[in-house]
Amino acid sequence: MRRREFIAVLGAAAALWPIAAGAQQQPRLPTIGWLDPSTPAIRGQQTVIFLQRLRELGWIEGRTVAIEYRWAEGRSERLAEIASDLVRLKVDVIVTNGNAAVSAAKQVTSVIPIVFAVAGDPLGTGLIATLARPGGNVTGLSLQQTELAGKRVELLRNLLPGLRRLAVMANVANPAAALEMDEVQAAARGLGLDVARFELRRGEDIAPAFESLKGRAEALYVVGDPLILTNRVRISILAVAARLPTSHNSAPLVESGGLISYGPNIADMYRRTAELVDKILRGTRPADIPVEQPTNFDLVINLTTAKVLGLAIPPTLRALATELIE
Repeated sequence: MRRREFIAVLGAAAALWPIAAGAQQQPRLPTIGWLDPSTPAIRGQQTVIFLQRLRELGWIEGRTVAIEYRWAEGRSERLAEIASDLVRLKVDVIVTNGNAAVSAAKQVTSVIPIVFAVAGDPLGTGLIATLARPGGNVTGLSLQQTELAGKRVELLRNLLPGLRRLAVMANVANPAAALEMDEVQAAARGLGLDVARFELRRGEDIAPAFESLKGRAEALYVVGDPLILTNRVRISILAVAARLPTSHNSAPLVESGGLISYGPNIADMYRRTAELVDKILRGTRPADIPVEQPTNFDLVINLTTAKVLGLAIPPTLRALATELIE
């Protein structure tokens, strides 16, 4: 090579050194895949709580950790595709909620850790081996929805002492929701109530279900899941129009016009989820992290809905309520 050409090549290489050095100084950030079966509007508050706790633990989005957000918008058929997309991106951990989303993630990876912020009955639906030793690549927090179903029926009976006929509505395509529906039926029959069962599989089934239950129930237990949450306003409107007091397993359904809910404090669960993610990003295997159960529970009553339905909330229930919506 001639001297002049050698100098030109050397100059070009020297010009690239700062770029290469800069690239070496900016390694790939640990990445969280956020797989949510609902929408940003529904999950926004919980997302903020999760991010705040992560920040407290030293994980700052865009600086020390990256997050890839994916939303199924209530369409469970999209979960497998979205989960596969996160696997292709080689995220370090997948954070999700709901049994259907966890199952979809499990089907596409047995390697990437999966942390569920909430799951209805992870043991009963086979997502984990045991609570103490979940096994595989999955861990998280159980909502205990099946175990709490009887408590919700009792609260509804306390609110409506003359209740005789109860309807229960659930998305039976969701295994956890189907299990809760079975538990509601058993608890209601144990209290001497007649039970009418209304099964949903998609949003289009909601209006026909309400048509079918006319004259067949005095109250309605709605099993919450991503499909129900996505359609929560429509369900509340139809229930009020049918003059049906409703019982729910999560506060957002009452905030959207439902009557009463009893369940775990979801904010606490998302804070704890961030702590589990922190452990995994620092090297702990999900199989070694026990699935946790909630310790704080919320009773939420919508007084505006009660007034519209002409119901008086007993003082004992008012005193027990974590939140009264007016």
